[in-house]
Amino acid sequence: MAADTQAAAAIRPAKPPSATAEIWDSLKQNKGAVAGLVVLVLVVLVAVFADFLAPYAPYNAPGWPDAGHPGHVGQPPAWVEGGSWEFILGTDKSGGRDVLSRLIYGARYSLGIGLTVMAVSMLLGVILGLIAAYVGGWFDFVLMRLMDLIMSIPDLVLSMVIVAILQPGLVPTVAAITIVFLPRYVRIVRAAALGELSKDYVTAATVVGVKPPRLLFRTILPNCMAPLIVQATLGVSDAILQAAALGFLGMGAQPPIPEWGAMLSDVRQDIQSAPWLAIAPGICILITVVAINLFGDGLRDALDPKLKRG
Repeated sequence: MAADTQAAAAIRPAKPPSATAEIWDSLKQNKGAVAGLVVLVLVVLVAVFADFLAPYAPYNAPGWPDAGHPGHVGQPPAWVEGGSWEFILGTDKSGGRDVLSRLIYGARYSLGIGLTVMAVSMLLGVILGLIAAYVGGWFDFVLMRLMDLIMSIPDLVLSMVIVAILQPGLVPTVAAITIVFLPRYVRIVRAAALGELSKDYVTAATVVGVKPPRLLFRTILPNCMAPLIVQATLGVSDAILQAAALGFLGMGAQPPIPEWGAMLSDVRQDIQSAPWLAIAPGICILITVVAINLFGDGLRDALDPKLKRG
Protein backbone atom coordinates (compact mmCIF):
# COMPACT_ATOMS: atom_id res chain seq x y z
CA MET A 1 0.00 0.00 0.00
CA ALA A 2 2.85 2.36 0.88
CA ALA A 3 4.53 1.55 -2.42
CA ASP A 4 1.33 2.44 -4.31
CA THR A 5 1.12 5.77 -2.45
CA GLN A 6 4.73 6.59 -3.31
CA ALA A 7 4.19 5.66 -6.95
CA ALA A 8 1.08 7.86 -7.12
CA ALA A 9 3.03 10.73 -5.59
CA ALA A 10 5.82 10.21 -8.11
CA ILE A 11 3.52 10.48 -11.11
CA ARG A 12 1.48 13.37 -9.66
CA PRO A 13 2.19 16.48 -11.75
CA ALA A 14 4.33 19.10 -10.04
CA LYS A 15 2.61 22.24 -8.89
CA PRO A 16 3.27 25.01 -11.42
CA PRO A 17 5.35 27.91 -10.11
CA SER A 18 3.56 31.10 -9.16
CA ALA A 19 3.67 34.15 -11.39
CA THR A 20 5.95 35.90 -8.89
CA ALA A 21 8.37 32.97 -8.91
CA GLU A 22 8.45 32.94 -12.71
CA ILE A 23 9.19 36.67 -12.82
CA TRP A 24 11.97 36.30 -10.25
CA ASP A 25 13.49 33.33 -12.10
CA SER A 26 13.50 35.34 -15.32
CA LEU A 27 14.89 38.40 -13.55
CA LYS A 28 17.74 36.41 -12.01
CA GLN A 29 18.98 35.46 -15.48
CA ASN A 30 19.61 39.14 -16.24
CA LYS A 31 22.80 39.96 -14.33
CA GLY A 32 22.47 43.65 -15.10
CA ALA A 33 18.99 43.73 -13.55
CA VAL A 34 20.20 41.91 -10.45
CA ALA A 35 23.14 44.30 -10.08
CA GLY A 36 20.79 47.26 -10.49
CA LEU A 37 18.44 45.83 -7.87
CA VAL A 38 21.30 45.34 -5.40
CA VAL A 39 22.55 48.91 -5.87
CA LEU A 40 19.01 50.26 -5.64
CA VAL A 41 18.39 48.40 -2.38
CA LEU A 42 21.63 49.83 -0.97
CA VAL A 43 20.62 53.37 -1.94
CA VAL A 44 17.20 52.87 -0.35
CA LEU A 45 18.82 51.58 2.86
CA VAL A 46 21.14 54.59 2.92
CA ALA A 47 18.15 56.91 2.53
CA VAL A 48 16.13 55.16 5.23
CA PHE A 49 18.96 54.99 7.77
CA ALA A 50 20.54 58.35 6.95
CA ASP A 51 20.14 59.50 10.56
CA PHE A 52 22.40 56.67 11.70
CA LEU A 53 24.85 56.57 8.79
CA ALA A 54 25.66 60.26 8.37
CA PRO A 55 28.56 61.33 10.61
CA TYR A 56 27.32 64.94 10.75
CA ALA A 57 24.14 66.93 10.18
CA PRO A 58 23.46 67.95 6.56
CA TYR A 59 22.74 71.63 7.29
CA ASN A 60 22.25 74.03 10.16
CA ALA A 61 18.88 73.56 11.81
CA PRO A 62 17.45 73.32 15.34
CA GLY A 63 18.71 70.12 16.89
CA TRP A 64 21.64 69.87 14.45
CA PRO A 65 24.31 72.06 16.02
CA ASP A 66 27.26 70.26 14.38
CA ALA A 67 26.36 70.87 10.73
CA GLY A 68 28.94 73.58 10.06
CA HIS A 69 32.64 73.37 10.74
CA PRO A 70 34.12 76.88 10.36
CA GLY A 71 37.67 75.65 10.81
CA HIS A 72 37.36 73.23 7.87
CA VAL A 73 35.63 75.31 5.18
CA GLY A 74 36.38 74.00 1.68
CA GLN A 75 38.51 71.11 2.94
CA PRO A 76 39.35 68.58 0.18
CA PRO A 77 38.68 64.83 0.41
CA ALA A 78 40.85 62.66 2.62
CA TRP A 79 43.03 61.35 -0.23
CA VAL A 80 43.86 64.86 -1.48
CA GLU A 81 46.62 66.93 0.08
CA GLY A 82 45.14 68.99 2.87
CA GLY A 83 42.28 66.56 3.52
CA SER A 84 41.63 64.40 6.57
CA TRP A 85 39.70 61.24 7.35
CA GLU A 86 37.50 63.24 9.69
CA PHE A 87 35.74 64.49 6.56
CA ILE A 88 36.19 61.67 4.04
CA LEU A 89 34.71 63.52 1.04
CA GLY A 90 35.70 66.95 2.27
CA THR A 91 33.54 69.92 3.21
CA ASP A 92 31.76 72.58 1.22
CA LYS A 93 32.38 76.33 1.25
CA SER A 94 29.11 77.20 2.97
CA GLY A 95 30.22 76.92 6.55
CA GLY A 96 32.22 73.71 6.15
CA ARG A 97 29.35 71.24 5.94
CA ASP A 98 30.38 67.60 5.54
CA VAL A 99 29.88 66.49 1.91
CA LEU A 100 29.41 62.80 2.79
CA SER A 101 26.63 63.59 5.26
CA ARG A 102 24.87 65.80 2.72
CA LEU A 103 25.11 63.07 0.08
CA ILE A 104 23.62 60.50 2.46
CA TYR A 105 20.69 62.76 3.33
CA GLY A 106 20.44 63.73 -0.33
CA ALA A 107 19.55 60.13 -1.15
CA ARG A 108 16.49 60.55 1.04
CA TYR A 109 15.37 63.71 -0.78
CA SER A 110 16.13 62.53 -4.32
CA LEU A 111 14.56 59.10 -3.87
CA GLY A 112 11.66 60.68 -2.04
CA ILE A 113 10.98 62.98 -4.99
CA GLY A 114 11.21 60.10 -7.46
CA LEU A 115 8.92 57.79 -5.49
CA THR A 116 6.39 60.53 -4.70
CA VAL A 117 6.16 61.63 -8.32
CA MET A 118 5.80 58.03 -9.45
CA ALA A 119 3.09 57.22 -6.89
CA VAL A 120 0.97 60.33 -7.46
CA SER A 121 1.25 60.36 -11.26
CA MET A 122 0.55 56.63 -11.46
CA LEU A 123 -2.50 56.90 -9.20
CA LEU A 124 -3.95 59.78 -11.21
CA GLY A 125 -2.99 58.09 -14.47
CA VAL A 126 -4.75 54.86 -13.50
CA ILE A 127 -7.95 56.66 -12.54
CA LEU A 128 -8.06 58.92 -15.61
CA GLY A 129 -6.94 56.21 -18.04
CA LEU A 130 -9.53 53.69 -16.88
CA ILE A 131 -12.35 56.24 -16.94
CA ALA A 132 -11.33 57.45 -20.42
CA ALA A 133 -11.28 53.89 -21.79
CA TYR A 134 -14.62 52.98 -20.21
CA VAL A 135 -16.57 56.21 -20.83
CA GLY A 136 -15.08 57.22 -24.18
CA GLY A 137 -16.83 60.00 -26.04
CA TRP A 138 -16.04 63.64 -25.34
CA PHE A 139 -14.30 62.91 -22.04
CA ASP A 140 -11.82 60.59 -23.72
CA PHE A 141 -11.27 63.05 -26.59
CA VAL A 142 -10.67 66.08 -24.34
CA LEU A 143 -8.44 64.16 -21.92
CA MET A 144 -6.24 62.69 -24.63
CA ARG A 145 -5.86 66.02 -26.41
CA LEU A 146 -4.80 67.55 -23.09
CA MET A 147 -2.27 64.74 -22.61
CA ASP A 148 -0.99 65.31 -26.15
CA LEU A 149 -0.59 69.02 -25.38
CA ILE A 150 1.46 68.27 -22.26
CA MET A 151 3.64 65.80 -24.16
CA SER A 152 4.21 68.25 -27.00
CA ILE A 153 6.16 70.56 -24.68
CA PRO A 154 9.67 69.47 -23.64
CA ASP A 155 9.61 68.03 -20.12
CA LEU A 156 12.20 70.37 -18.64
CA VAL A 157 10.66 73.48 -20.21
CA LEU A 158 7.19 72.66 -18.94
CA SER A 159 8.55 71.82 -15.48
CA MET A 160 10.35 75.15 -15.34
CA VAL A 161 7.20 77.03 -16.33
CA ILE A 162 5.10 75.29 -13.67
CA VAL A 163 7.74 75.81 -10.96
CA ALA A 164 8.08 79.46 -11.94
CA ILE A 165 4.32 79.88 -11.46
CA LEU A 166 4.27 78.00 -8.14
CA GLN A 167 7.59 79.44 -6.84
CA PRO A 168 10.74 77.29 -6.59
CA GLY A 169 10.78 74.71 -3.82
CA LEU A 170 10.53 71.01 -3.03
CA VAL A 171 6.72 70.69 -3.19
CA PRO A 172 6.37 72.72 -6.44
CA THR A 173 9.10 70.53 -7.96
CA VAL A 174 7.13 67.39 -7.13
CA ALA A 175 3.91 68.94 -8.47
CA ALA A 176 5.54 70.08 -11.71
CA ILE A 177 7.19 66.74 -12.47
CA THR A 178 3.98 64.90 -11.61
CA ILE A 179 2.05 66.94 -14.17
CA VAL A 180 4.75 66.41 -16.79
CA PHE A 181 4.85 62.63 -16.28
CA LEU A 182 1.08 62.14 -15.96
CA PRO A 183 0.42 61.54 -19.71
CA ARG A 184 2.71 58.49 -19.72
CA TYR A 185 0.54 56.65 -17.23
CA VAL A 186 -2.77 57.84 -18.67
CA ARG A 187 -1.89 56.63 -22.16
CA ILE A 188 -0.52 53.28 -20.99
CA VAL A 189 -3.54 52.49 -18.82
CA ARG A 190 -6.04 53.68 -21.42
CA ALA A 191 -4.45 51.59 -24.19
CA ALA A 192 -4.28 48.47 -22.01
CA ALA A 193 -7.84 48.95 -20.75
CA LEU A 194 -9.22 49.37 -24.27
CA GLY A 195 -7.67 46.04 -25.18
CA GLU A 196 -9.25 44.36 -22.15
CA LEU A 197 -12.73 45.86 -22.54
CA SER A 198 -13.37 43.84 -25.69
CA LYS A 199 -12.57 40.49 -24.07
CA ASP A 200 -15.12 37.90 -23.03
CA TYR A 201 -14.47 38.03 -19.29
CA VAL A 202 -15.32 41.75 -19.24
CA THR A 203 -18.51 41.14 -21.21
CA ALA A 204 -19.47 38.35 -18.81
CA ALA A 205 -18.83 40.57 -15.78
CA THR A 206 -20.96 43.32 -17.31
CA VAL A 207 -23.81 40.89 -18.05
CA VAL A 208 -23.94 39.62 -14.46
CA GLY A 209 -24.24 43.21 -13.21
CA VAL A 210 -20.76 44.09 -11.95
CA LYS A 211 -20.73 47.80 -11.12
CA PRO A 212 -18.33 50.04 -13.14
CA PRO A 213 -15.96 50.83 -10.24
CA ARG A 214 -15.51 47.14 -9.43
CA LEU A 215 -15.27 46.27 -13.11
CA LEU A 216 -12.54 48.83 -13.72
CA PHE A 217 -10.42 48.48 -10.60
CA ARG A 218 -10.93 44.84 -9.62
CA THR A 219 -11.45 43.13 -12.97
CA ILE A 220 -9.65 45.15 -15.67
CA LEU A 221 -6.83 46.92 -13.80
CA PRO A 222 -4.98 43.74 -12.64
CA ASN A 223 -4.59 42.75 -16.30
CA CYS A 224 -3.06 46.13 -17.14
CA MET A 225 -0.38 46.07 -14.44
CA ALA A 226 2.60 44.64 -16.36
CA PRO A 227 3.37 47.69 -18.54
CA LEU A 228 2.34 49.98 -15.70
CA ILE A 229 4.86 48.45 -13.28
CA VAL A 230 7.67 48.83 -15.80
CA GLN A 231 6.78 52.46 -16.50
CA ALA A 232 6.56 53.17 -12.78
CA THR A 233 10.03 51.70 -12.20
CA LEU A 234 11.64 53.69 -14.99
CA GLY A 235 9.60 56.75 -14.01
CA VAL A 236 11.44 56.95 -10.68
CA SER A 237 14.79 57.44 -12.41
CA ASP A 238 13.30 59.97 -14.83
CA ALA A 239 11.84 61.93 -11.92
CA ILE A 240 15.19 61.94 -10.10
CA LEU A 241 16.91 63.29 -13.22
CA GLN A 242 14.21 65.90 -13.75
CA ALA A 243 14.41 67.04 -10.13
CA ALA A 244 18.21 67.19 -10.37
CA ALA A 245 17.97 69.31 -13.51
CA LEU A 246 15.55 71.72 -11.85
CA GLY A 247 17.73 71.83 -8.76
CA PHE A 248 20.82 72.56 -10.82
CA LEU A 249 19.00 75.46 -12.48
CA GLY A 250 18.03 76.82 -9.08
CA MET A 251 14.32 76.07 -9.56
CA GLY A 252 14.07 72.84 -7.59
CA ALA A 253 14.79 72.14 -3.95
CA GLN A 254 16.22 75.27 -2.35
CA PRO A 255 19.28 75.55 -0.11
CA PRO A 256 20.11 74.26 2.40
CA ILE A 257 18.17 71.11 1.45
CA PRO A 258 20.81 68.59 0.28
CA GLU A 259 19.00 67.30 -2.80
CA TRP A 260 21.65 66.10 -5.26
CA GLY A 261 20.69 68.54 -8.01
CA ALA A 262 20.61 71.43 -5.56
CA MET A 263 24.06 70.40 -4.33
CA LEU A 264 25.34 70.67 -7.89
CA SER A 265 23.78 74.11 -8.20
CA ASP A 266 25.45 75.29 -4.99
CA VAL A 267 28.95 74.54 -6.29
CA ARG A 268 28.72 75.75 -9.88
CA GLN A 269 31.13 78.60 -9.18
CA ASP A 270 33.58 76.23 -7.44
CA ILE A 271 33.81 73.50 -10.09
CA GLN A 272 37.34 74.47 -11.11
CA SER A 273 38.72 75.23 -7.65
CA ALA A 274 36.94 72.37 -5.82
CA PRO A 275 35.77 69.80 -8.41
CA TRP A 276 35.06 67.14 -5.79
CA LEU A 277 32.05 69.15 -4.64
CA ALA A 278 30.39 68.60 -8.05
CA ILE A 279 31.75 65.12 -8.77
CA ALA A 280 30.29 63.53 -5.63
CA PRO A 281 26.57 64.36 -6.19
CA GLY A 282 26.98 63.78 -9.93
CA ILE A 283 28.23 60.25 -9.31
CA CYS A 284 25.37 59.59 -6.89
CA ILE A 285 22.82 60.65 -9.51
CA LEU A 286 24.55 58.57 -12.18
CA ILE A 287 24.76 55.40 -10.09
CA THR A 288 21.18 55.62 -8.85
CA VAL A 289 19.65 56.34 -12.27
CA VAL A 290 21.67 53.61 -14.01
CA ALA A 291 20.74 51.09 -11.31
CA ILE A 292 17.03 51.87 -11.63
CA ASN A 293 17.17 51.70 -15.43
CA LEU A 294 18.99 48.35 -15.37
CA PHE A 295 16.42 46.93 -12.98
CA GLY A 296 13.55 48.42 -14.98
CA ASP A 297 14.82 46.92 -18.24
CA GLY A 298 15.16 43.51 -16.60
CA LEU A 299 11.70 43.79 -15.11
CA ARG A 300 10.28 44.68 -18.52
CA ASP A 301 11.87 41.59 -20.04
CA ALA A 302 10.56 39.41 -17.22
CA LEU A 303 6.99 40.70 -17.45
CA ASP A 304 6.73 40.61 -21.25
CA PRO A 305 7.33 37.12 -22.70
CA LYS A 306 8.03 38.64 -26.13
CA LEU A 307 11.02 40.53 -24.71
CA LYS A 308 12.55 37.73 -22.65
CA ARG A 309 16.08 37.05 -23.66
CA GLY A 310 16.65 33.71 -25.21
